[in-house]
Amino acid sequence: MGSGLDFGWLLTGWRALVEGAGMTLWLTACSTVLGLAISVLGAAARRGRIGWLKATVGVYVEAIRNTPFIVQLFFIYFGLPSLGVNLNPVVAAIVAMTLNVGAYATEIVASGLAAVAVGQREAAEALGLKPRQVFVKVVLPQAMAVIFPALASQVVITMLDSAVVSQISVRELTMRANLIQSQTFRPFETFLIAAAIYLALSIALRRVLNRIAARYLGPGLT
Repeated sequence: MGSGLDFGWLLTGWRALVEGAGMTLWLTACSTVLGLAISVLGAAARRGRIGWLKATVGVYVEAIRNTPFIVQLFFIYFGLPSLGVNLNPVVAAIVAMTLNVGAYATEIVASGLAAVAVGQREAAEALGLKPRQVFVKVVLPQAMAVIFPALASQVVITMLDSAVVSQISVRELTMRANLIQSQTFRPFETFLIAAAIYLALSIALRRVLNRIAARYLGPGLT
């Protein structure tokens, strides 16, 4: 039996890989947008004065950050049905990824908010801005500029971690690659191509995020 590399399966398998990559990006986009929204609210709550809300956010962050993502995913997909909550694989994946992003990003955003000088808030309040306006128009933009590199890295990590959702039969890139290798018996070539696609997606995603940051947060961030 020959041991040479064989990529002939790409002639018929490329479409499945492209579809898998598309699902990976879709999961990443949904969980990132929702997770960042949660993180901003969570970080604001942790800096607020409502004790029970601060404690609730703290428990959420610690629970997510100190348990494996695959356990969280299995709890949502396999555990919740026992309580009458049934989610299809894609929805379960988005929920799990969103909660994961939200917890990690809450800590990142909170550190950015803490880095904004108190004088900035005081100056904004002196101009007559309401507390909510101070937060949205003054504090948050400056915090986002500080924490952008960490947030961008978290988004890329989220995309790479999405491979775990193949365990609940979500047909993202890893799942598609596994199906191909089981049919072609070419695991080395298949996962080599899958790894190359993940690498390309990571580089492209970081560049897109840098462009967005340069446009809305300032060119110095890139």
